[in-house]
Amino acid sequence: MARKDRTGNRKPRCQRPSVKMPELGYYLVVTDTEATERCYFQGLHQGLLKEIQNKLVIKVVETKTRAMIDKCLEMTAYDAQYRLPWIVFDRDKVKDFDEIIKEAESYGIRTGWSNPCFEIWLYSYYGTMPAIMESWVCCSEFEKIFQRKTGQRYSKSDIGMYEKIFRTGSEEKAFQIARQKYEQCIREGKTVPSQMIPCTTVYQLVEEIRKKAGMEKKDCVRKK
Repeated sequence: MARKDRTGNRKPRCQRPSVKMPELGYYLVVTDTEATERCYFQGLHQGLLKEIQNKLVIKVVETKTRAMIDKCLEMTAYDAQYRLPWIVFDRDKVKDFDEIIKEAESYGIRTGWSNPCFEIWLYSYYGTMPAIMESWVCCSEFEKIFQRKTGQRYSKSDIGMYEKIFRTGSEEKAFQIARQKYEQCIREGKTVPSQMIPCTTVYQLVEEIRKKAGMEKKDCVRKK
């Protein structure tokens, strides 16, 4: 939380003491869901090497869909550490899906969107991204493959979600499939996110984090 002055007002960033920045970045992930993305990204961070966890921070904040951009702008304006803001959300039934993405990017906020839903990204860990148009169908079908692969029922609020999917699937394959689907949509002339289905840009955020963590891991090995 941003510090306040004696009148109770939040101090602008320039009036507060400098904050030591994590070496590999401080990711602010603002989402409009109650659990899924939070569990996934917290699991991703916990899966990094201990020495890297202290150098790369992932903070997940939940709010309403139309408030995501304002929340990003508010937090980056008052807290210097939030240098890498993202909004992560689904197409689902969001009416202003394309407009939200365009507006966010105009403010320098990167977007990890999924169409039709976040589970289409999780699907790619298991080597496929099926042409599913509806969120409820996508979730229902993913539950089946998750249970088949892990032997457990899928829950959006499962704090061990990331570890289970990472262990039983392939993240490298997920990057490959998600990138191929994105590029395929572009080749077909589908450049508006709401028309790009199945598709997701969440892979760009996860891959960026993984690359930073991987480069740091190699540096640590060389230093030893």
